[in-house]
Amino acid sequence: MELDFFWIALGLAAFGYFIGDGLKNFNNPDAKGLLEDEDDRYELLKEGEVHWFIGVSKEDAKRLIEEYPDIPHIKLNGKNYYPKAKLREWLLKIGE
Repeated sequence: MELDFFWIALGLAAFGYFIGDGLKNFNNPDAKGLLEDEDDRYELLKEGEVHWFIGVSKEDAKRLIEEYPDIPHIKLNGKNYYPKAKLREWLLKIGE
């Protein structure tokens, strides 16, 4: 019985820690989120992965790429790759 209270207390303490840690940056838009990583600036997406990154269907991503030829990309061996960080910046810019 005492061991059960220990685990409950430990769970509540962990819960409080994570909630408190999340609330620290609640009103801070410059805080790094889980989806923003320092290594994003070096990571490339294949053309077939762009839809996943943007959060749209494959058809919509293909249409977006066709309609906006200025989308940041690198062509290597005949294939297009999209730098994550530059793609994120570009999306924010066209969304304004």
